[in-house]
Amino acid sequence: MRVLLDREQIERRTRELAREISRDFLGKNPVLIGILKGSTMFLADLMRRLDLDPEIDFISISSYASGVTSSGTVRLLKDLDGDISGRDVLVVEDIIDSGLSLSYLRKNLLSRNPRSLSIVTLLDKRVPRERQVFVDYVGFEIEDLFVIGYGLDHAEHFRELPYVAVLEPDDPSGPYGGPI
Repeated sequence: MRVLLDREQIERRTRELAREISRDFLGKNPVLIGILKGSTMFLADLMRRLDLDPEIDFISISSYASGVTSSGTVRLLKDLDGDISGRDVLVVEDIIDSGLSLSYLRKNLLSRNPRSLSIVTLLDKRVPRERQVFVDYVGFEIEDLFVIGYGLDHAEHFRELPYVAVLEPDDPSGPYGGPI
């Protein structure tokens, strides 16, 4: 496992994103929608740095059956608790790769008639997208790597790491001391 983005890099970029978002949402009371479970650390750090009075809600979707590649089908696992009709919404995502999940989520949320819908992601994986999705705020662009930490997991492990690391398929530090 090797560190791709350390704690200081993440903190610095999160502060920069918070300034941009605070400027763009000045005078508004946005609803931040965290996509469970991966976005929780980023959402918490971002929200603390905003010069706004946001509300938060959570949604959970999945396009991964159990492995490291997308199943190609998106499922809604947990819906929002509140109504977003007429509200300014900021979706907070951990990582975007194929665009499949985010495209599904964007369409789903737009059908609920928000005043505006913006997206912020910590990581934007530069891979050919199955679905093109516009992202308003990007923390970091990364190569096509399997990353863990800072909310990102492999089989529910490694979310607690305060940095983003690359987990190689033959890495002995994989879950349970073996390769992924």
